[in-house]
Amino acid sequence: MSTINKTFSYLLAADEDTQTAGASLGRAVGETGAIIYLRGDLGAGKTTLSRGLIRSLGYEGAVKSPTYTLVEPYEYFDFPLYHFDLYRLMDPEEVEFLGVEEYFEPPALCLIEWPDRGRGVLPSPDLTVRLEIAGTGRCLICEWDSVRGQKIADRLQVLLHDAGLQEMPR
Repeated sequence: MSTINKTFSYLLAADEDTQTAGASLGRAVGETGAIIYLRGDLGAGKTTLSRGLIRSLGYEGAVKSPTYTLVEPYEYFDFPLYHFDLYRLMDPEEVEFLGVEEYFEPPALCLIEWPDRGRGVLPSPDLTVRLEIAGTGRCLICEWDSVRGQKIADRLQVLLHDAGLQEMPR
């Protein structure tokens, strides 16, 4: 299912929906790897979405935001998965000091919270997922920036629909 628009959005009424959306995103990416930017204000659900994704891949340990460590590697899978939280960075060049250039090579899956803090140093995303507070829930807005991102977005849209989540009008 290919679409002309480069964006779609879904209502996430509860935390469970955010985790379900994360699980759907994990299935949509599969083992192909991707660079996914996660945008949203504090408390918007970026880590909850990441938790749903990481758990959907079979990880049973604690999944927390790497706010203080900046990057949490998950070596549980047949491919590398890295969860970044760049909130505490003061300068984008600090990303280079982390020594993470090889983390962005396929088939790695990189989830990057607060990507603007690494602007100019981070590679371009395949997919950007933005979470916004919407009443008592959230709105998930998905945009893609590559052919790989579009393929993931197409699969994700089907999976979100199949999970019973409500698509929001554009």
